[in-house]
Amino acid sequence: MKQFNREFFRDLWRITKPYWWHSEERWVARGAFALILLLNLFMVFISYRITEWYAVFWNALQHFAVDSAWHQMLIFLGLATLYVVAGVSQIFFTQMLEIRWRRWLTRHYLDAWLAKGTFYHMQVLGDGTDNPDQRISEDLASFTSQTLGIVIGLLSSVTTLAAFIFMLWELSAMVTIPWQGSLYTIPGYLVWAAVIYAVFGTILTALIGRPLINLNFNQERYQADFRFSMMRLRENSESIALYGGETEERHHFLQRFAEVYANYWRIIWRSMRLNWWVSGYGQAAIIFPLVVSLPAYFVNKAIGIGGLQQIMSAFSQVQGALSFIVSSYSSLANWHAVVDRLRFFEQSMDEVRVIRETHYQIERKDGPRLIVRDLNVRLPDGRELIHRLELDMRRGERLLIMGPSGGGKSTLVRALAGIWPFGEGVVEMPDGDRPLFLPQKPYLPLGTLRDTLVYPFGVPDVSDAGLQGVLHLVGMGALADKLEDARLWSHVLSLGEQQRLAFARILLQKPQWVFLDEATSSLDEPAEDALYGTLTEALPDTAIISVGHRSSLFQHHQQCLRLQGGGRWQMETITHAVSGNHQPASV
Repeated sequence: MKQFNREFFRDLWRITKPYWWHSEERWVARGAFALILLLNLFMVFISYRITEWYAVFWNALQHFAVDSAWHQMLIFLGLATLYVVAGVSQIFFTQMLEIRWRRWLTRHYLDAWLAKGTFYHMQVLGDGTDNPDQRISEDLASFTSQTLGIVIGLLSSVTTLAAFIFMLWELSAMVTIPWQGSLYTIPGYLVWAAVIYAVFGTILTALIGRPLINLNFNQERYQADFRFSMMRLRENSESIALYGGETEERHHFLQRFAEVYANYWRIIWRSMRLNWWVSGYGQAAIIFPLVVSLPAYFVNKAIGIGGLQQIMSAFSQVQGALSFIVSSYSSLANWHAVVDRLRFFEQSMDEVRVIRETHYQIERKDGPRLIVRDLNVRLPDGRELIHRLELDMRRGERLLIMGPSGGGKSTLVRALAGIWPFGEGVVEMPDGDRPLFLPQKPYLPLGTLRDTLVYPFGVPDVSDAGLQGVLHLVGMGALADKLEDARLWSHVLSLGEQQRLAFARILLQKPQWVFLDEATSSLDEPAEDALYGTLTEALPDTAIISVGHRSSLFQHHQQCLRLQGGGRWQMETITHAVSGNHQPASV
């Protein structure tokens, strides 16, 4: 990873530009930022007046002018009050802008991550993007806070430098340098001293602190991996407990934490070197203006105590503005790491979009029924799973998809759903019809049992009695009085019970097309038979496309699409004999 190069700033602008140039909040954001800048300018003006105040006040003390000294104390009280009010107001508006920007970026990134199954493709294609959840939830918060802090700090340094460099240049005329019995005046002497001091400090700081950028980037990744591994334990607690895998999981946890620990020590050692230098640099900055000014005070008595105080204050302001990188290097390194994580996340989403646009050539059209023409489905490596599939189904018809493991059954369902990018052909489906796809392991969202039942489309007009009736139909009547219970249902219920709830969703949402990908694999055959019977009886006009291995599924379907491997397939008609034997016949 490189330092602050052209590519970094180009990607930074790409992340920043949408909110400030194209969002619906851009004028509010610009107004708030302008107000922050005005407050900053006002604070610089107050600092300028306080610097002038130093000369008057200390000269009054030097000459024992009591009335003047007390008058200057009152002036300082007024200036300090105005500075505090402006400072607090600036913090308030900065935090307001920060949370509004974060809200907009969160929505923007969530939309991009969820659009067209990008989150799914990033996992399937294995692009290496770690922990996108952390990048959205934590990195965006750090990005808005640190970006505003750095930009405002930089602008503050620029305005401070612009205000005080002229004062320091004028004060330089008061400083004469004795040399071999003569006195010399160097134009802008104090300014050049501050510049040389700051440039020297900045170069050394950059050399010492440069490794912190990579170290901070890696620390965020290691910590996210450690947290995610524990989250995986929580999600799969039953399986791990049944396996007795606690020792192995502990080993993995400690391995991941060892990366956190080792990298953090590298950060500590590097930060210690940087802090030694920055602290020494800051302490030397206190005495440095005195060192360069004392000859004028001791030798020719050109300036008094008040003049020295004014020089020290003005020099401190100029040197502090020029030393922005020195004083902020740790923050800049951490900010760089956060920006890198966001820009690489965006690049990963862009790569997925390119792959989808390049490889996904399945044309989706509005049609009178489900029609599939010349559909080819492939794996990412180019191996063909299905070659030129032809399919024609009407509402109410039922199709069973069978074949060997790894033959492309589930991948075909993904292609029909529009989330598998590798293929071409034509898929037609009535535009107003709403399909429902059920995977082998149903997804149960966080929330109440009611939320779980109506996921994903919602059933706003269903009553409690309707929900309870559906639960009884699918054999889950024991949960009928728990509609408002909020639990981690994916852990409370067995996989078979979760599959029953998935059938309850079908009965509630009444889709015109249902795709079941081994959706009864964890149920026994009587339960499977009962659920399919309930489904066909309650929704006779709903088309059912099932993926399965059991021959018991024949009785609930009219046709069988048998995938034979190597892209070959065969459509068979299922004959329903009186004896109860259901056999497919080739067509």
